[in-house]
Amino acid sequence: MKKVLLTGASGFIGRQTIPFLLKNGYEVHAVFYPEKTGLDDEHNLFWHRCNLLNPDEQKELLLKIKPDNLMHFSWYTTPDKYWNSFENLRWVGASLELVINFVENGGRRAIFAGSCAEYDWNYEYCSEESTPLNPATVYGTCKKSLYELLKSYAKQSGLSFAWGRVFFLYGPYEHPARLVSSAIISLLKNKPFACSHCNQLRDFLFVQDVAEAFVSLLESKLEGAVNIGSGKPVALKAIVDSLAKQLGRPELIEFGKVTVSTNEPVLLAADIKRITKELGWKPKYGLQKGLLLTIDWWRDNLKR
Repeated sequence: MKKVLLTGASGFIGRQTIPFLLKNGYEVHAVFYPEKTGLDDEHNLFWHRCNLLNPDEQKELLLKIKPDNLMHFSWYTTPDKYWNSFENLRWVGASLELVINFVENGGRRAIFAGSCAEYDWNYEYCSEESTPLNPATVYGTCKKSLYELLKSYAKQSGLSFAWGRVFFLYGPYEHPARLVSSAIISLLKNKPFACSHCNQLRDFLFVQDVAEAFVSLLESKLEGAVNIGSGKPVALKAIVDSLAKQLGRPELIEFGKVTVSTNEPVLLAADIKRITKELGWKPKYGLQKGLLLTIDWWRDNLKR
């Protein structure tokens, strides 16, 4: 049976990959730290508590499991703080240590989560082949640096390696401070929701589509950087308006109350020709369906 080590398994994207991995016949070794919530043991699913920033714990884990495959989602992602936090540097080191331990224990195929923050956002539509990598944040710089290092390491070691560059996502288990989640929570609690003018155009994708894209990437032989997005930019205002309409509280939306940074791009979207043509993947959830499912999830969870 195929064996995969899944880091960040209790996180936003990682937890969503588990059903797809099990369906595709993997023995899943899921890493969490410091605790996992709302996740149960299943057949062929094994949970491991490990602080990946601790070299000794990490080395012991890889020696014990000896996985054939690796999916790495663990990172520092606290909203508003992660963009320029020096915690990003610690995760570059831990991620390099992880892939070395993986290969030394017989690992063959590794999938890492990258970010659209690696790109030069002046180019609006971002392509893996033609858009320059020119990050404007510590987070983007660290992701870009890790990608370049892993690309060289994979070439020398023979590791099969792919890097999924995620754009904007939303869905169940998202941090409550993010745009979609915070808007839903405010409206469900009948509280005003203050936001920017929301004229920015962004490429949003439902988290289950993101998870399936990553598992499809693992199952393939594609290597290098692969954009993971919808390819269809939408105005943030359209998203907020849709949420307000579905929840019947448009009067609670306060556009223009939050200042927008002067260097924030008007448009940022993924060129998804590579993942659609070379992998044959396409999203299964339209924006309205994804937003409705997210509303339902938050409605249920706020009652608990």
